[in-house]
Order: sequence, then C-alpha cells, then structure tokens
Amino acid sequence: MSSENSPKLSIVTPMYNEEVNVKRFCKRLYAALEGLPESWEVICVNDGSSDRTLDLLLREKARRDRLTIVDLARNFGQHAAVLAGFTCSRGEWIVTLDADLQNSPEEIPKLIDAFRRGYDLIGSIRVDRHDPLFRKWASRLTNRLIRAISGISLTDFGCMLRGYSREVVNGILKNPEYRTFIPALGALFARRPVEIAVQHEDRAAGESKYSMLKLFSLQLDLVTGFSLWPLRALFFVGSFIAASGLLMGLLILALRLYFGAEWAGGGVFTLFAVLFFFVGAQFFAFGLLGEYVGRILQCVRGRPPYVVKEIYPGLPAQVVDSGSEHQEVA
Repeated sequence: MSSENSPKLSIVTPMYNEEVNVKRFCKRLYAALEGLPESWEVICVNDGSSDRTLDLLLREKARRDRLTIVDLARNFGQHAAVLAGFTCSRGEWIVTLDADLQNSPEEIPKLIDAFRRGYDLIGSIRVDRHDPLFRKWASRLTNRLIRAISGISLTDFGCMLRGYSREVVNGILKNPEYRTFIPALGALFARRPVEIAVQHEDRAAGESKYSMLKLFSLQLDLVTGFSLWPLRALFFVGSFIAASGLLMGLLILALRLYFGAEWAGGGVFTLFAVLFFFVGAQFFAFGLLGEYVGRILQCVRGRPPYVVKEIYPGLPAQVVDSGSEHQEVA
C-alpha cells in the first residue's frame, strides 16, 4: 500500500527467536539508513518467536521512529513473514534482509544505488561467505541445480538481502501461492533485474534457524513450485525402466529356452533385486506426485499463508523525541 506521504524506502525483516540480535541489528540498521537522502521506514515481522524477540522490538519501537512491528499468530516460516511485511510496506522500494547480521545493513546503499539507476529487482551475491565448507559446497550445488531445473537465472538463491520495486511487490501480492519462494516469484514480474555483489558476515549471535531438513524442504518448494521438470523426468525414467524390464524379460526367456528350465531356477535373487528396484522407483514417483497434488490442494483451499495477531504501527519521525532516538544501544 502507498500514499502521497509514503516513504521512498521500506525495510522488511522477518525475525524468529532473534532476541540476542535485536538491539545490535536495530542500531546498525538505523545508522545505515540515517545517511540516505530518501525517506524510509522499517518493518520487523515477529514470526511467532518463543523468546523475548517481541518484547525487545517493542522497546526499540519506544525509542526509535518509523519502526512498525507485525506480530504473527504463530510461526509461519520466513517467506510467509516477508509476505506479511510486504503487505504492510508503503515504500516505492522494498529491501529485505535477515536480522542475524550475516546480511550487513551497511550494504543497503548498494541496492539503493541500483534502484536509482532504474532496476526493479536487485538480487545479491554473497562474496567471501562466512559459512562452513559443507554449507558453501551444498549451496553452490543447489544453486546450479535449481537454475537448471527452474530456468530462473538467479546466482545466489540463499541470500536474503534483496530489493524489490513496488510494481514487483504488487505482482507478488496479487498472485499469492502456497509455500512460494519470493525471489524466484519476483523474477516473474521484474522487467529490469540485476545482481550485485555484497559482503557476507559471521552470524552475530545465536544459531541458524535453517536446519538441513528445512533447507531440503525449501529446495523442494523451489523445484515443485516453479518447474514441471521432475514430472517429465519421471516419464522418461519410467519409460527407460519399462523398456529395460521388457528387454530383461525377453533375455531371461531366451536364456531359459537355450539352457533349459534348471537354469532359470537360479535367478530368484536377481528377480528380487529387480522387484525391489521397481518398488523403490514407484514409491519415489508416488511421493513426487503427492507433493504436486498437495500443493494443488493447498491452493484450492485458499488458506492464508499467515495470520497477523497484531500490528504496532510506526510513528513518523517528528513524533518521537529526537533525544531518545539516538540513545546508545548496549
């Protein structure tokens, strides 16, 4: 939503159990934004945190202007929280970043400069990543796989520091999808996208909320949400298996006729091996088909991707006492 008094820039940050990072994140973010000539607002989405994240955000709100807090009813996931932030944002430019400070707030001016040059979707590529070697290796492999399957030309799918124009955000909000991947969805509405390099830092404190299982689930959402390639691959694999089974059956029949019935009795274990292979392939196919059918079911139901418990609107700059705005954060 936007109006004549809307800020030029909206910062959207999802937070889930980030009590150890709230204060230092707000301090660094506000320091980075105060140097911009454009007007701005900050939207923090509490994604059903079970710690003191909301309480600390409310304390920051009491001392800082232009801070809106969106409190969700429970934990809906990072991308649903970003959608909630998009809905409340008013800026012409929207920037998303995580609160763990691996995305440096000091890099935001790079995205703003790209907006000024007319780009409507700004992706970011993390350089000098401060992640374990396995995680970096897995990320590179996954990025290449997703690009090949989905046809979406994003270099770094995992970086949260991104910029979206109002037109792109409106397109995303008008076409809600179940368990979507916002950067990939935004690429469908962008007319002039660009990617820029940004610095990556160690997590300031706490632990990552993305376990290997959640990362796998995210990649599955990407594949099934933006490509039919897995279904087509199943068709070709199934055709190959069927042809192989037919040829194997003809071969076994020919060998039985040549060597006699006694020879065929010794192939029982081979038969079981082939049977297990077919059964495993069938279960894999059923699971993949079930994933697509499940997504269709969720879309048909039309359930909201998130439920807002309460919104604490931000006050304009002139309402907050200027002396309290710049108090030192421990």
